Amino acid sequence: MLPANANIARHLGAMAAARPTAAALKVPRGRTASGDIDYLALNFAELDLEVSAWCTRLAADGVRAGDRTLVMVRPGLPLIAAVFALFRLGAVPVVLDPGMTLKNFLPCVARTRPRALVGIPLARWISRIFRGSFQSIAVRTAASSSPTARLALPGQAASGARLEAAAAAQDLAAILFTSGSTGTPKGVCYEHGMFEAQIGLIRKAFAIEPGEIDLPILPIFALFNPALGMTTIVPEMDPRRPAAADPAKLVQAIRQEQVTNSFGSPTIWRRIAEHCRAGGITLPSLRRVLCAGAPVPRALWEASRPLLPHGRLHSPYGATEALPVSSIDAAEMAALAERPNGNLGACVGRPLSGVDVRIIALTDAPIATLAEARELPVGEVGEIIVRGDHVTRAYDQLPEATARAKISEESPAGALVWHRMGDCGRLDNEGRLWYYGRVAERVLIASPERQLRMITLYTEPCEQVFRRHPAVHRCALIGLGSPVRQIPALVVEAALAPAAQAKLAIALRLLGQADPATAAIHRFYFRPRFPVDARHNAKIHRLTLARWAAKSSRYVDVP
Repeated sequence: MLPANANIARHLGAMAAARPTAAALKVPRGRTASGDIDYLALNFAELDLEVSAWCTRLAADGVRAGDRTLVMVRPGLPLIAAVFALFRLGAVPVVLDPGMTLKNFLPCVARTRPRALVGIPLARWISRIFRGSFQSIAVRTAASSSPTARLALPGQAASGARLEAAAAAQDLAAILFTSGSTGTPKGVCYEHGMFEAQIGLIRKAFAIEPGEIDLPILPIFALFNPALGMTTIVPEMDPRRPAAADPAKLVQAIRQEQVTNSFGSPTIWRRIAEHCRAGGITLPSLRRVLCAGAPVPRALWEASRPLLPHGRLHSPYGATEALPVSSIDAAEMAALAERPNGNLGACVGRPLSGVDVRIIALTDAPIATLAEARELPVGEVGEIIVRGDHVTRAYDQLPEATARAKISEESPAGALVWHRMGDCGRLDNEGRLWYYGRVAERVLIASPERQLRMITLYTEPCEQVFRRHPAVHRCALIGLGSPVRQIPALVVEAALAPAAQAKLAIALRLLGQADPATAAIHRFYFRPRFPVDARHNAKIHRLTLARWAAKSSRYVDVP
């Protein structure tokens, strides 16, 4: 039961009262003489003071309750303080990925129509150069380019801006954007009650306790920490290029600060694992690593066991619109790997308590009500739909996208909303969920036996077959030609000479022929780098690869 004022910002004030001297935030600012990372450190009382100072500045600049406010600041102190100050004022933070291209960024801003902007100098300059997209901006608040910049000086008394604006559970709290891996990024409308439910799910599912220490490799996840009572260690990395992060610096932070929790993509954790294996390093302080954004490859599951002697790798499944949905850890994954039945897809665990998951028949058309959907039995592959208190109800200013992604259900408790994950999957006999790939990226081919019958190829089961080859770290199933009768092909991420490409293609064809899921794939393309999402650097843009391959004559065809 939420209190009368459900404003999510109240958690910071509560933590400042309960644990005022506990470390809340550490932001790197250089190195000590001994080579340790030198941090600006704030406890919860000081972070609460900083948020109050931000409230005073924002209010003085004209930011009001209900104002959509574009947040364009550096990860670290400015991001956490500005967002919590906006929550406290009753304003609505609009948060976009720092790595989003200008081509995607400007339409998102124009569609969201923010009234205020909190930004570093470059952000404010962009807002004046591209006036058309920023024409709704009436208030601009300056933020420093430094991730350690403080408004409230040590010892300064808190202002009167501490009290949170009243907010009901259903009031809009923030607009967060999807990664846009299969299309244009969309603004997701989060209500205060949804954030509350999300925090409760995360705390319970992963047994997170106050006093833990977190290294959030995805900056936006630092915003959960004040409510969870965790210390945030800001990583030394460029948030626009997470895959380029130096694993040595991340490992140093984990070991120096005795980090117990970290969230990051399989891409970055693969690099951390490789760095640690090469140096004979383990990470004994870590209790858990939450790895999401793409399926965790088998090699990373295996590498995590010696890397985390006192912890486990977890793979939570979800999306910006509904996170988390389910989760699986390394122990359960190891037990599944020992089964001889050839599991298809990537197991993403059992649905979390309070989350309802169902599988419905695949269709690209909108589904208005649950009665119009055909629920599939256990074992059949279809689209994953989810419902829960944390599941969002709408996209911002996109009624058609909302209609395609949401399904309504009437119940005695009132109208419920199911979210279509846009993912293919199935449930097994033990209640586990298996991920098969994005609905938009499935490939439809004609059956070789019966030309009028269609066969659906799913990305994850097919790519798993080819990832067994030691030379293939990342590959992508694509479809060429008509959306109904496509030619299946595989793109391999590898920089190889033509002779080496031909040799690898023959080996992959032999692998594929031995599995019914991939027997029809005989065309192979090679690219040195894949287009991936900016947020995780893990979600492959397969539709972009398909468009590239359709124009390319450089491929290897193995009969």
